[in-house]
Amino acid sequence: MPVISCGGMRYQFKWQDVDPGEVPRANQQNLEATIHRALELGINHIETARGYGSSEMQLGAVLPTLPRDKIIVQTKIATISNPGDFVETFNKSMNYLKLDRVDLLALHGVNNRELLDFALRKNGCLAAARQLQRDGRARFIGFSTHATTDIILDAINTNEFDYVNIHWYFVNDLNWPAILAARQRDMGVFIISPNNKGGMLYEPPQKLVDLCAPLSPIAFNDLYCLARPEVHTLSCGAARPGDFDEHIKALQHYDDIAATIAPVEQRLRAEMERLLGADWCQRWSEGVPNYLDVPGQVNILEILRLWTYAKSLDLISWGKMRYNLLGNADHWFPGENAAKVREATLRPILSRSPFAGKIAAVLQEAHEMLLEAPKKRLSQE
Repeated sequence: MPVISCGGMRYQFKWQDVDPGEVPRANQQNLEATIHRALELGINHIETARGYGSSEMQLGAVLPTLPRDKIIVQTKIATISNPGDFVETFNKSMNYLKLDRVDLLALHGVNNRELLDFALRKNGCLAAARQLQRDGRARFIGFSTHATTDIILDAINTNEFDYVNIHWYFVNDLNWPAILAARQRDMGVFIISPNNKGGMLYEPPQKLVDLCAPLSPIAFNDLYCLARPEVHTLSCGAARPGDFDEHIKALQHYDDIAATIAPVEQRLRAEMERLLGADWCQRWSEGVPNYLDVPGQVNILEILRLWTYAKSLDLISWGKMRYNLLGNADHWFPGENAAKVREATLRPILSRSPFAGKIAAVLQEAHEMLLEAPKKRLSQE
């Protein structure tokens, strides 16, 4: 695996299946140019999913022309209750990709306990995927997830998966215990969306640009993740060939990551502590329950995380993008926003938080700071 991958969710024509004749020539040419640019750079991992609309079909026009032993192809199939439908969907993916096998097959979006059960139950989706593996149609089986850390840990601790696609980066360290558990089992650890969900770093606020200099925010975040030996690959969801350039610049520092990022990280954390206090920065998530244990399923943990980085590092646009998905993105970004939070209902569930007396006010401020019109996931727009 290369340290940067070529993700397939931003260069496709549409988020729905379309007839090949509907794809504009310029769009297909851009997709193929992006693939060829990735390969020129040594980025030989090409990742897509059945849920990425026309991505697989458009890749099917270029992947069969490439040396098969030189590329690592991954697709992802949603975990569902009927494993027969899972296999049928996989077959559709393979027909679109025009390949006889994929190197990596992920159970896509194992985001809650019901979906984990669909994967792990006897003769469930994982069993179906393992049969595809035995048939030579998929080399390694993993899962992608947006779940809470406890669910991710339960999936990893089954020792049934070869790798995990997971969220973890500078503005989200909550899943670190799951990454350590994956490492202990020699699983691959592939970081999802460090540029977009990791702060919308392709459009960073000026404050973040200044604090990260001489690195760009993208370069800092790349190096911050790759400084950990537990992490091996970061996703770059390229929309055009030039989208790889900033990542390649970051890799110029690959052999001296620790010294390169240390002063930048120190400035970022010092600014956060100046505005929020060292105690908050180190302990804000302590004793905060996940959304399933909160009245009204308010996602307090996620809202506090968004507020912490938006408030201190001016990541307001990113915070709004994420906050307004709450209540609108199903299990991909679960839980509700802070609109209906009442301090009295918080007291019993925050008894173990060192900031129990402060969190209600923070949630109110976060709501006022970040609320806009409800957002939809890209695939729903």
